[in-house]
Amino acid sequence: MIPMVDLQRQYHEMREEIDRAIAEVLESTRFILGPNVQALESELAEYLGVTHAVTCASGTDALHLALRAADLGPGDEIITTAFTFIATAEAIRYVGAEPVFVDIDPRTFNLDPDAVAAAITPRTRAIIPVHLFGQPADMPSLSRIAEDHHLLLIEDCAQSFGAHVDGVQTGSASAFGCFSFFPSKNLGAYGDGGLITTNCAPAAERLLKLRNHGSKVRYHHDEIGYNSRLDEIQAAILRVKLKRIDAFNAGRRRAAARYAEAFSGLDLEIPHEDGIGLHVYHQYTILTDHRDAIMAALQEAEIAHAIYYPIPLHQQAAFQNREKPPPSLPVTESIASRCLSLPVFPELEDAQIDSIGDCVRAALS
Repeated sequence: MIPMVDLQRQYHEMREEIDRAIAEVLESTRFILGPNVQALESELAEYLGVTHAVTCASGTDALHLALRAADLGPGDEIITTAFTFIATAEAIRYVGAEPVFVDIDPRTFNLDPDAVAAAITPRTRAIIPVHLFGQPADMPSLSRIAEDHHLLLIEDCAQSFGAHVDGVQTGSASAFGCFSFFPSKNLGAYGDGGLITTNCAPAAERLLKLRNHGSKVRYHHDEIGYNSRLDEIQAAILRVKLKRIDAFNAGRRRAAARYAEAFSGLDLEIPHEDGIGLHVYHQYTILTDHRDAIMAALQEAEIAHAIYYPIPLHQQAAFQNREKPPPSLPVTESIASRCLSLPVFPELEDAQIDSIGDCVRAALS
């Protein structure tokens, strides 16, 4: 069996250091907002090149808290993509704002800047690009659009930790960057976890309160907040793994290069690197008109695979609007019908990739 991601193998390679870090937290009995959380936030800020990094309980919470800190709410429109996990648009609805779904680039699967510009109305307040599958969105173009129209730019970096554009890390060149530490992410905890980055001191101060019941001083609550704190054990684990993130991402890029060789000459489209930024391959996603045949062959060979995402958000029941039909997003809908994600993780072996390539080649023949 070849899994989508082999967390067990990764843990075994770091077991001694991770077990020691967990044991130190248990011995200290400091489990909430302790020294590991503080140290991790400092280390994350340094790595990502931002002045403030505020951890929280999940990537979904990171998006929600960022929108709260930006004072976005009812009556506001926020432009984003329908080809992503529901959390992106879910967080918009959490604050009472309206997600406006626009189409994507057919090669990168990220927001099409021209579609974004065409969707701006007097009610538009923000743009949320998703750096999907580890491929940075076209931040130079989106930044110009946001600046020209006085809009907030909030990055969904759940799948892009370590990706960058000309050395500028995703999550560092906008009002807020929102990250997930879900276990399968490029930088993953052993449970849920999230992060918000910002270069705005007042925004960071508010985020620190929002994640902790609206409180900065114990038992003094300035506003209604949330219980969204990263725990010490997860912070300790992430500190161990953060030291290896560049090596992890290099391993993913090595696997992607091997896939490109294995799929050479086949009737399918491999991931496209547009030169805008460094792709870190959270997922390795191909496009094919023969998805069912390939999936059947992979299933028979006990090779894991997945469809991210089979139903775009604008077609989900949760986002149907009785007053108007869902938008027409032909590129999004075409990609959703043809995409297929294959195993990719830093420890994936060349022989395993070659086996996957042979399986796909046989299915297409």
